Amino acid sequence: MRIAQQLVKELQLKEHQVINTIQLIDEGNTIPFIARYRKEQTGELSDVVLRDLYDRLNYLRNLEGRREEVIRLIQEQEKLTPELEETIRKAETLQEIDDIYRPYRPKRRTRATIAKEKGLEPLAEIMLAQNIADEAAFAQKAAEYINPEKEVNSLEEAVNGAMDIIAEIVSDNADYRKAIRNITMKEGTLIVKAADAEKSSVYEMYYDFQEKLKTIADHRVLAINRGEKEDFLKVKIEINESGILDYLSKKLVKPAGSFTTSYVTSAIEDAYKRLISPSIEREIRGNLSERAEEKAIKVFGENLKKLLLQPPVKDKVVMGFDPAFRTGCKIAVVDGTGKLLEALTVYPTEPQNDVAGSKAKLKALIDKYGIDVVAIGNGTASRESEVFVADMLKEIERKVVYMIVSEAGASVYSASELASKEYPDINVSLRGAISIARRLQDPLAELVKIDPKHVGVGQYQHDVNQKRLDEMLRGVVEDCVNSVGVDLNTASASLLQYISGISKAVAENIVKYREENGKFSNRSQLNKVKRLGPAAFVQAAGFLRITDGSNPLDNTGVHPESYSAASLLLEKLGCPLKGLDSSRLRELSGRLASINAEETAADLSIGVPTLKDMIKELRKPGRDPREELPKPIFRTDVLKIEDLRAEMILTGTVRNVIDFGAFVDIGIKNDGLVHISELSDKYVKNPMEVVSVGDIVNVKVIGIDLKKGRVSLSMKGIH
Repeated sequence: MRIAQQLVKELQLKEHQVINTIQLIDEGNTIPFIARYRKEQTGELSDVVLRDLYDRLNYLRNLEGRREEVIRLIQEQEKLTPELEETIRKAETLQEIDDIYRPYRPKRRTRATIAKEKGLEPLAEIMLAQNIADEAAFAQKAAEYINPEKEVNSLEEAVNGAMDIIAEIVSDNADYRKAIRNITMKEGTLIVKAADAEKSSVYEMYYDFQEKLKTIADHRVLAINRGEKEDFLKVKIEINESGILDYLSKKLVKPAGSFTTSYVTSAIEDAYKRLISPSIEREIRGNLSERAEEKAIKVFGENLKKLLLQPPVKDKVVMGFDPAFRTGCKIAVVDGTGKLLEALTVYPTEPQNDVAGSKAKLKALIDKYGIDVVAIGNGTASRESEVFVADMLKEIERKVVYMIVSEAGASVYSASELASKEYPDINVSLRGAISIARRLQDPLAELVKIDPKHVGVGQYQHDVNQKRLDEMLRGVVEDCVNSVGVDLNTASASLLQYISGISKAVAENIVKYREENGKFSNRSQLNKVKRLGPAAFVQAAGFLRITDGSNPLDNTGVHPESYSAASLLLEKLGCPLKGLDSSRLRELSGRLASINAEETAADLSIGVPTLKDMIKELRKPGRDPREELPKPIFRTDVLKIEDLRAEMILTGTVRNVIDFGAFVDIGIKNDGLVHISELSDKYVKNPMEVVSVGDIVNVKVIGIDLKKGRVSLSMKGIH
């Protein structure tokens, strides 16, 4: 209940939403299933909110686990007091709990533990009490701790050992550490210098750089971390120590003072410089990195979601064009369903320059298969290939267009085991062209075959926590695949494994069942698939579509558990389920839209959200939510960077969104950059407030660097 209350407060949700969602998660339901089919219980929480709740729930449960573990460990030492236990139970972060546990954690031999072994802990307590008035009294007291058998041979050794103990006491105090951490974050500065100022690198802007810890941007943190890791940068945190030492002195030094006060002051300084400062610096840099990594992972997730949900180009014959120089350009023609028709290699680029021969071969393919679109990969030789394709298309009577497609990950796919299974007789180099063609036709179905880290929309993805990144991206892909739904009779195992409740093994079993028994005619046949049990069926069925099956509801997002309610609804409209087809459902669209949701839901004994979703699905069976998004931009001619002029207005596609802006494809070789300051006439804190991957945007050219091939763009003042 404690965790639920905290989630209610943090996520600003209602108590029943949180409690019901936790129960649904604990029962083994997936996030896509909960988001789509349990809206009554969650109060219609979106998949995004549910993912946040799920992540936070796991963190808080780990926190509770650590809390109980620390209480147990201190209890075993017989040092747990009611006050200490209450403090631990009030701690709100893992950092706080670890700070509290620090004095009780088993330590390696430190200067303080060695001093304790020599029997100097009572002397440290005497010195810390600061109630001895003069030197003679202290010397007499301290002399009692001189013991050659314990290697304490002088007054000086006894005092130094006691000061080491005091330093560790100061360092281990949770309240002090928390305060110093806060002071350092508020007032500290990150100082970055070149490891070798003579050595050139991409990190030169950080060779003499400093910024306040409280304001440093997340992307700078990750860039600096990478530069440090690659030995180009040296990094440290600087802060005015006097303020921190004053804080500790106020906590530990008694105003009246005594002879031992100077020892305590020295021990405080030693504690900070030798023990606290290095530790706090590591913690703060770790926290900055963790925050930056989490932001980068979220940015990657948002970009990936938009990329995967780009509108498909349906029923078009596509020529995939994978550019290259020496090894030739790989060509693959696929029909409207993605089936490979023909593959070959042409050499229109350097060094062969067989432009005429290449044109002849590709024109023949265009005529033979009625090709509609050429999808050109954006890698090496893309610019030269685009010029070649544009010139060739001018010589063709029928209209054929082209589009530049991101080829990120195509080479990874080509060499994968999956590609080998799909195209065992096709050369590895030609598989990339197939992937480029197919990712234009259906980005979601093709890109799920590639590790999300390789699809080219991340920022510092190799520098972040890989386990956390994989979890986040897996969740994004799951949400995308399930929001669209898949055709049970055509989907690959790669796509099916992302459906709610379906594992990789079960996905392969579905494909195997299909191959052995033919097409599925209804969803209930899923129960015959090996290892797909009743629980998995409940999770998966609503997201799997069957066109032209025995039950028209199988081509909608209506879940089988709601079929009886859907049948009753259709009967009320005078259109029984038996004999119903997609065209008849479309005729019912207007009547379905005019239904009184509250009254009808009560009559059918279902929730209003379930009824509304049911109506939406029945009005448009087989609907694809991606079709409502802006269509991709096709081109027929080349735009060169030399053609650009300042103030020119262009239409482009957002290819990547990062902390400092967005990269936009305007039809030249390299994407142009819209800096965050140029995204809007209003102040923009986060670029994702304004643009997303796949957005079609109007931009204005504000800067051209011909030498570096860079273009600066603006979205200000464009309506």
